[in-house]
Amino acid sequence: MRFLSLPDKTQVPILGLGTWGLGERRTSGAQVVAALRLGLDLGMKLIDTAEMYGDGGAEEVVGEAVRGRRNDVFIVSKVYPHNAGRKKMAAACERSLKRLGTDWIDLYLLHWREDVPLLETIEGFEALRAAGKIRRWGVSNFDIDDMEELWRLPGGKACAANQVPFNLMRRGIEVGLLPWCRDAHVPIMAYSPIEQGKLLAHRSLREIAATRGVSPARIAIAWLLRHDNVIVIPKAADTDHVRDNRAALDLALSPEELTALDRAFPRPRQKRRLEMI
Repeated sequence: MRFLSLPDKTQVPILGLGTWGLGERRTSGAQVVAALRLGLDLGMKLIDTAEMYGDGGAEEVVGEAVRGRRNDVFIVSKVYPHNAGRKKMAAACERSLKRLGTDWIDLYLLHWREDVPLLETIEGFEALRAAGKIRRWGVSNFDIDDMEELWRLPGGKACAANQVPFNLMRRGIEVGLLPWCRDAHVPIMAYSPIEQGKLLAHRSLREIAATRGVSPARIAIAWLLRHDNVIVIPKAADTDHVRDNRAALDLALSPEELTALDRAFPRPRQKRRLEMI
């Protein structure tokens, strides 16, 4: 496993486990728990979840997966924007802690922005950190203007990460947001690394994968893992997918393959507005 340093120097794996879509009727139970536990065994000891996912069901699945090994796992969860006020955030965090079966969340993110003032959200995060409910906080789906606004606020520079969509089909952050966050020492967490499966049907990606004898997903994740200051959190609901995702860490793409991917998925020449998935 390779690691990345958060602003407080905590080392976290650059390849973790996503849970978006888990915790629902078809994606819960022993099979999913086994997949998450295998990922932990393989060194992917960062799990990303949210109160939104499966209406709390994903957090419950994560809680089951980390039972008996909580101290070895870095848990990321996210609070709904309508719960981002100080009082509502405290209650939402308590619900998440109960579902996760833990006393603390390692990194607690604002899922996206809505109407609650950022300063109030910062105050809510800091109150939770002072109470020991969370270890650090961050944001999700924040573009450069959001980050700059955050940076101007008292306490805003305590932000430990920004989770945004980033994959071969969504390279917009390479122009603007990615270098901004790198300069500010704020790691990017890349969600939807295979664009919810849509990338896997792309002809160029499939051709490179076939030549290598690996899955298209492995190529797409390996492409992300070569970026500095980026943590990748692919979802996997079964053990085969977990093993394939982990194998991406050991796949070095050649200059020719990178050139072919750039042709198939060109980097934007100008900044684009960040879009949520």
